[in-house]
Amino acid sequence: MKIPSRTFFSAAAAAFLFLTTACLAQEASPAAPPPGVQTKTLWEQIKEGGWVMFPIGLCSIATLYLIGDGVIRTSRKKIAPPAQEEAVKTLFRQGDYVGAYNYCKENTSPLTNVLRVGVSLLGEGKAVAEEGMLGALAKENSQMQTYISYLSVIGVCTPMIGLLGTVTGMIKAFAKLGASGIGDPSGLSAAIGEVLVATASGLVIAIPAFGAFYFLRNRAADAIHHVQDIVNSLFRKMPYESLAGVHLGDEELYAATPNWMVPAEDGSGRMSGRIPTGATQQLST
Repeated sequence: MKIPSRTFFSAAAAAFLFLTTACLAQEASPAAPPPGVQTKTLWEQIKEGGWVMFPIGLCSIATLYLIGDGVIRTSRKKIAPPAQEEAVKTLFRQGDYVGAYNYCKENTSPLTNVLRVGVSLLGEGKAVAEEGMLGALAKENSQMQTYISYLSVIGVCTPMIGLLGTVTGMIKAFAKLGASGIGDPSGLSAAIGEVLVATASGLVIAIPAFGAFYFLRNRAADAIHHVQDIVNSLFRKMPYESLAGVHLGDEELYAATPNWMVPAEDGSGRMSGRIPTGATQQLST
């Protein structure tokens, strides 16, 4: 029986394609991993970092705490509670500055701390009151920035701690290889890879700490500006002339008349006396 040439070539082409596909499939099959490569757990990698992983771990816990607590501390509702703002505004509308002072003293917050200083200095005039409030506002801002700056300290120190662990680990690795000889270069690579875990861990903590530091710093600045806006709105058109010489608040006044000054003998009510040694008097011409 004679096979047609077209059928023969079709069968030959099919056989060729089948064999080629089988060969490519065998070549493309994934190679088995070398027997020396082993997958390590996270705990095993942490232990490879050495003793420095303990302070780095403490820094990670401190970072999480500072970030969470810092977000709460720098919120507008925490720095300038809306309820306190409305209560002080109501007292200011009524002209009850003594009540406003007592309210600010009993309900402490950055906002009421600044307002309490301003109310207590109303009798001293506008310039003194504004200067006192600016000082109180700067104090509140300094306290928040000091608290937030601990994140910057962690961001700087953790990479240095990790680098210290890496350097000490490499010293030990080279000392061990120097004593046993470099028979297998892969041993040196493995030792260096292990000690680099400490540096990587320090960077993992430092990067989020720096990011949180700048975020919270800007958040605190925004909240302080909000407090400043509230204070400006409350003390606008303040009748300082009507409050001149009035002492508001319960702070004790320590400044008194110089003890060398005595009432004049002529009964005029003026003070006269001799300036003691060590004091000078400026005379006007």
